[in-house]
Formats: sequence, C-alpha cells, structure tokens
Amino acid sequence: MLVAFSVTPIGAGEEVAAPVAKAVKVVRDSGLPNRTDAMFTTLEGEWDEVMDVVKRACEAVQEDGSRVSLVLKADIRPGVVDALNTKVAKVEQLLAE
Repeated sequence: MLVAFSVTPIGAGEEVAAPVAKAVKVVRDSGLPNRTDAMFTTLEGEWDEVMDVVKRACEAVQEDGSRVSLVLKADIRPGVVDALNTKVAKVEQLLAE
C-alpha cells in the first residue's frame, strides 16, 4: 500500500519544520520506501508496518505539542510492488508521448 500523510503539531507556533523533521526521520529510519515533498511524505509497505510508522511519526511530533493534526490518504492494492515509482513513471511516459 501507499500512504501519503502530513503530520503537524498544533499549538507549536507557525514554524513547524523541526517537529516535522522528527517525523520524517522516523519514516526514513523505518527502511520502507518513502518520498517527502513540500506537503506530504509518501510511504510504501504492508498495512501494519506502514501504519506503525505513521503512528510513531505522530508520536514524534507530539513531543512538541499536546495536539497533532494528521492528514492521510491511502492506496491499498495488495500484491503491487514499487508503486511509489511506477505510478509516477507511467504518468511521465504518457506525457512524453
């Protein structure tokens, strides 16, 4: 499955880069395929392992505030591998035609 998520502390002020970096570190340390952009981090793996990483990323952010906002979108397709790259590659291929 692919999970795109964004996690932000509430009540930590306008500058949230430091707590968000803690969450991204959790994702990167997980060893699962991932990609971070300006709005979301996308993670690929099996349901239980992906959701565990999301939970731990939320816990890391919560260290900087008592409340956390989580936005999550999931693409659940059993048996699909490397969707993190192949979905984008397909679009790029079509654009090049």
